[in-house]
Amino acid sequence: MNTEYQKFFPDHFTLETPRVLLRLMTPADYEAFLPLIKDKDIWRYFPQDLSNEKELSTWMQKLFSEREAGVRMPFTVIDKHSNEIVGCTSYLNISFYDKRLEIGSTWLGTSFMGTGINRQAKFALLSFAFDVMKMERVEVKTDNLNERAKAALLKVGMKPEGILRSHMLMHDNRRRDSIYFSIIRNEWEERKMSFFPEML
Repeated sequence: MNTEYQKFFPDHFTLETPRVLLRLMTPADYEAFLPLIKDKDIWRYFPQDLSNEKELSTWMQKLFSEREAGVRMPFTVIDKHSNEIVGCTSYLNISFYDKRLEIGSTWLGTSFMGTGINRQAKFALLSFAFDVMKMERVEVKTDNLNERAKAALLKVGMKPEGILRSHMLMHDNRRRDSIYFSIIRNEWEERKMSFFPEML
């Protein structure tokens, strides 16, 4: 594992805001995720259908192997108001050489959507990437059909960049067009002030 990766992401690593705690995902979280995954609607724009318990297990194993390779940091998201596990997110495609990473593989149980949890998690992830890791670029991609996700990314200051056509194969065999969003280093201070004034 990359020594830079180990420096930033030891096993006890956490990120926190007043509302959310992000900690390293562990195999033990599988059981806590099971009640959250049942609503098939969550997975309409997700490459895998994680409402299938076997798919969830396979997907988690892939995340753990990418952590071992030093290219992903998978987080379990906890709502500090109720101390409940509510979903997950990741840093992925981490490139220390290019000073770039992606935020993705994000999902929340249906009852936790629209509660502000995702927004606070994004703030924690963006702040650590730019202010601590000194990244030059943070990117997010989503299904171009996912209007809710696109609106949420605009609300946290991400800038749309363009669409990669026929980019991914989805679990229902649809070819997905992916739209990329990003923030780069010289935009972060202004984005932080404009889009997260309540966090400062």
